[in-house]
Amino acid sequence: MNSDNQPTLTLNDGRVMPQFGFGTYLIENDDAQGAVKGAIDMGYRLVDTAAVYRNEKGVGKGLDGHGDIWLTTKIWNEQQGYDETKTAFDKCLGRLGRDSVDLLLIHWPCPEQDKYVDTWKAFIDLQKDGKAKSIGVSNFMPEHLEKIIDATSVVPAVNQIELHPRFQQRESRKVHKQLGIATQSWSPLGQGNGLDNNVISSIADDLDASPAQVILSWHLQNDLLVIPKASSEEHQRDNLGALGVTLSDAQMASIDALDSETGRLGPHPAEFD
Repeated sequence: MNSDNQPTLTLNDGRVMPQFGFGTYLIENDDAQGAVKGAIDMGYRLVDTAAVYRNEKGVGKGLDGHGDIWLTTKIWNEQQGYDETKTAFDKCLGRLGRDSVDLLLIHWPCPEQDKYVDTWKAFIDLQKDGKAKSIGVSNFMPEHLEKIIDATSVVPAVNQIELHPRFQQRESRKVHKQLGIATQSWSPLGQGNGLDNNVISSIADDLDASPAQVILSWHLQNDLLVIPKASSEEHQRDNLGALGVTLSDAQMASIDALDSETGRLGPHPAEFD
């Protein structure tokens, strides 16, 4: 897959971000170097990690010599607060072996701690210093977004949230669109739960595509950034094949109809600390 013809989205800070990326959640540090290097060789142009994944060293080694690959990392809940965030991020950079990242995210709002505004203020300074080229959040609900924007007048470039056919986050997506925030989907395949859905399987058969490719294409055609995790080369290659799949309006609508109020798989952001 040629990197030149991969889809991109322009963020509210003017930077152009690859729409399709490689997620490294649950990839062990010892395996991360090989997994990331393999993904890049295959054609991936974005790699997503986090401090809490404990694989930043391996990810950084896998990225060695590939300064053109978009790199995202995240500050974990226990490191929130203005000074704590700056200290924690310097450690992230040390593990990654870099002097900057393309995107830095607050991993969870942790409303009980109520430190995410101070964390966001640190992010703004880190961006001014050139250490984080773009800044955003993860798992923020509309009320959390409103609070940091009201406090600082700086709108996140990205909000990375759980999003898949069974949990489509329409209200958050609507708010993001109004604010100019790009939506990035984590767990885009619903942790594999959607792959054997009859609607997805039927579309996959019609298009001679895999169920994963159908779901990922649905994300892409909804202008969502997407980061499927795949530890095996076979799944990495299969996921990347989604870039060559196009769904019809009717197929998109049939996947839209799979949305469920009970579809959330991960923690609820208002309660997770």
